[in-house]
Amino acid sequence: MLKRLGRAPFTQNLLGQMLAAYLRLVKATNRWIFQPGDFFKAFDRDAPYIIALWHGQHFLIPLGKRDKDRYAVLISRHGDGGINAAAAAAFGIRPIRASGGKPDHMHRKGGVRGLREMLRALEGGESVTLTADVPKKARVAGIGIITLAKLSGRPIYPATVVTSRRIDFNSWDRASLGLPFGRGAIVIGDPIHVDADADDAAMEETRRALEIALDRVQHDAFALVGSQDPGAELSLAAGRLPA
Repeated sequence: MLKRLGRAPFTQNLLGQMLAAYLRLVKATNRWIFQPGDFFKAFDRDAPYIIALWHGQHFLIPLGKRDKDRYAVLISRHGDGGINAAAAAAFGIRPIRASGGKPDHMHRKGGVRGLREMLRALEGGESVTLTADVPKKARVAGIGIITLAKLSGRPIYPATVVTSRRIDFNSWDRASLGLPFGRGAIVIGDPIHVDADADDAAMEETRRALEIALDRVQHDAFALVGSQDPGAELSLAAGRLPA
């Protein structure tokens, strides 16, 4: 019964509102560093764009949004997705409830619908945020985000938001939840473009380049706050050397 109650829309919306209020506290009480310092100029120039991040670092990503920015975010239809969706909506970010999933599972998990919704969002002027890696395969970028960039013609920006004080969970994705009264860093990598005529080999090369870029922003962000990426060993397990 408690499990059903926890997944009820009312409960998840309430918890999402509480999470959003907590994130505002984290934003207000940390001293923030931005790298590069003028990344909003690039965002304004390239909008709409695609923001890519690793699983486990998604909690704080709304803190990089300005009031004027138009964003949609891909959020799973399962588990605690309703909580994350409610928190995103509280920041003025439109949730797209679908699953990315593996390419061969896309029809079963709503990935095709999610891809179409994200394409519509980009065509309508909304930037889109999503995790590059698929569930249970931490720090291995899927081909879906590369496909989205190819079909939309929009650039991918690797990004992360971290804090010096945080709770690190022993989860499959080494998730972190930032705490108040510390230092925070928002780090954005160089844009990654995918040509409209990119073949499978070019898309695979870009996928690998995105993995390296996401590792780099993670490493740089934690270094800026005097800490180490709690999920660095996941990149090593995926066959990449630490950034």
